[in-house]
Amino acid sequence: MSKKLQISARPPKGEYGYKTFSVRIKSDIVEELDRLSFDTGRSRNEIIGIMLRFALENCSISPRDF
Repeated sequence: MSKKLQISARPPKGEYGYKTFSVRIKSDIVEELDRLSFDTGRSRNEIIGIMLRFALENCSISPRDF
């Protein structure tokens, strides 16, 4: 009896917990992200994800003044 290698199909893009999209970021911010990436050994993408998670968990919305 021979064993077969079973490989499951990869989920369609965006259905594995991540989505890809583009944003415009000023050059000085990119330079700071690259420095953090170098200093921590993490990818720029990982740094941005960590920062976004922190911001989402620590932000509040002020009432409108009008």
